[in-house]
Amino acid sequence: MEEPQDSFISHLVELRDRLIRSIAAVMVIFLGLAAWARDIYSLLAGPMLASLPKGGHMIATDVAGAFLVPMKVTLMLSFLIALPYVLYQIWAFVAPGLYEHEKKFVPPLIVASLVLFFTGMCFAFFIVFPTVFAFVNKFAPEGVMVMTDIDKYLSFVLSTFLAFGVTFEVPVIVIVLVKIGLVSIAKLKEIRPYVIVGAFVVGAVFTPPDVVSQFMLALPLCLLYELGIVLARFIVKPAVAAPSA
Repeated sequence: MEEPQDSFISHLVELRDRLIRSIAAVMVIFLGLAAWARDIYSLLAGPMLASLPKGGHMIATDVAGAFLVPMKVTLMLSFLIALPYVLYQIWAFVAPGLYEHEKKFVPPLIVASLVLFFTGMCFAFFIVFPTVFAFVNKFAPEGVMVMTDIDKYLSFVLSTFLAFGVTFEVPVIVIVLVKIGLVSIAKLKEIRPYVIVGAFVVGAVFTPPDVVSQFMLALPLCLLYELGIVLARFIVKPAVAAPSA
């Protein structure tokens, strides 16, 4: 029989190996993409560059910013590409300790979460960024040349990607809460007005201080909340009432 200490050490070794594999996968992809770092950043900066007024451009105020920022973007892209493999390593590590019904429920949940997160990022990039940048830059005073620092632009893009990625996870969060019995569908419907108010508060906190971007985050959050309620009805089986005596 395996000693508890030996079992703990073997788990640590397995965790180390899977962590090394995940990091190695990210670094291999990063090294393969590093030569196109400038092009990758230009692609990311496309929505801002397209909305700048004539004569406007982006700048690098840091000494090494022109080199480091494209590399950061490439590293971020490498992690996103390797994310399915990283999630597989996490799943392979925790799966042996799960019950059979959990093993059936968790993988579709992970896939759905991954797809929704990427969908949120795509929504931000293709719809939110062009709309918000065009709206904001249009109000630049006459005689003011718009020049956005590439490092600050990257920080804004990452925070927005995270905000919209997490927002699009709302259906999964709702389903999980109902599945584990933490909240009922009736309760979710009851707190709907508070969720709507909270959605606009979240939009005000995680987006630029303009009505357009706040609305573009709050509206999907409300719609996805409703979608989560609808899906929870089909996925979560209602409890069977006990027979009366």
